[in-house]
Amino acid sequence: MNLADIPLIDQHAHNILKPEVAAQYPYAAAFTESYHPDIINYHARYTFFYRRSLREVAALLDCEAQETAILARRESLGLEELIQIYFHAANLEGIYLDDGLKPETMLPLSWHEKFVSVRRILRLEMLAEQLIPQSPDFTTFLARFNSELDPPPPGVVAFKSIACYRTGLDIQPVAEEVAVAHFNNLKQKFPTQPVRLTDKPLIDFLLQQALLIAAKYHLPVQLHTGYGDPDLDLRLANPLYLRHLLESPQYIHVPIVLLHASYPYMQEAGYLASVYPQVYLDFGLAVPFLSVSGMRETIRQLLELAPTTKLMYASDAHSIPELYYLGAKWGRQLLGEVLWQAVDDSDITVAEAEAIAVAILRENALSLYPSAQ
Repeated sequence: MNLADIPLIDQHAHNILKPEVAAQYPYAAAFTESYHPDIINYHARYTFFYRRSLREVAALLDCEAQETAILARRESLGLEELIQIYFHAANLEGIYLDDGLKPETMLPLSWHEKFVSVRRILRLEMLAEQLIPQSPDFTTFLARFNSELDPPPPGVVAFKSIACYRTGLDIQPVAEEVAVAHFNNLKQKFPTQPVRLTDKPLIDFLLQQALLIAAKYHLPVQLHTGYGDPDLDLRLANPLYLRHLLESPQYIHVPIVLLHASYPYMQEAGYLASVYPQVYLDFGLAVPFLSVSGMRETIRQLLELAPTTKLMYASDAHSIPELYYLGAKWGRQLLGEVLWQAVDDSDITVAEAEAIAVAILRENALSLYPSAQ
C-alpha cells in the first residue's frame, strides 16, 4: 500500500536543536538513546538504523551516503531549507511538540510554526521543577502548579509525564501530608536552587493532581513507556504497572497515551488498549530507531489485539530534522505492509485497510486532540 499522499499528524515529537548547540554534537548522537561517548562516537555508527538512515538521507539530499558528505550538504543548504526539504518529503500536516526536553538547547515552538502547524505538549515534571525553587512552602507550590494547568494554557493539547524515567510506572496513591513531607525534605536540601525531581511520592502525587485536572477537560495525558535513554529502569517501564491509574474511576475520562509502542512491551500495551477505553498508543521512537523487521514487528504486535481506533502515528523526532522524515517514511511504509498482510490474512478488506491507514496516520489524533484543530 502506498500511503505517501496521506498527510501526517505527528502526535509526539520534540523541538529541533539551536544551530549553535547542534554544532557541538556529533551527528551520530541523534541516532542513539545512549549518551555514553563510546556509543555515540563509535558503536552507534554500526547500528542498522544509522547505516540505513545515511543512505536514505543522502538520497534525499542528493549526495554521497557518507556522514562527511551529508554534513557538508547540510551546511551548504542551511537549517531552514533543510527543514523544508524534510517536512515536504514527510508530508507533515501538524506536529504536537513536547518542548520540555532540554528547552535551553532547543528552538522555540514559534520558530517551528514557520514550517508546519504546531501544538504544545506540556511536560509536568519540568513545570514542577520550575516552580519548586520559586515556592516557599507546599501550599504555595501546589496552588501554582494547579493554576498553571487549570485551565490548560492556550495551544496545549496534552500533558506529558516522564514518571517512567524518574521513578517508574508503578504510580500509587499518595496522601497530601506525605507529599508535603517530601516537598519539605526537598526544600531543606535545595532551598532556592534548581532541582531535578526524582522523588517518587512527589512525582506520583503531582501526576495524579494533573490527571484530575485533565479529567475536567478530557485532555489527553501522554506517558513515556518502554525504552529510552539509560536514565530509566526498563524493568519499571512496562505499562502493566499502570493498573492502579487505569482502574481509578476519577481518571476514567482521561485519555492515556502510551508512547513509543511501549517497546519491548508492545503486546502488553496492545492488551491494555483492548480492554481499557481510555488507553491509546503510538509507535514513535520504535519507528524509526529499530531495524526494518523490528519496526514491522512492533506495528504488527500492537495491532494483534488493539483496536485500530487506538493507534496513532508519532516520530518522537528530536534535535535534527532528519528524524521527522525518517519516522514518516518508515511509519507509512511499514504500516502499509502490515495492513496489506492483514488483507492477505483475511483480517480486513482492502477498503478497510485504506480507512485504517488514514485513521492511524492522522484521523485518530485529530479525534483524540480536538483542541488541536
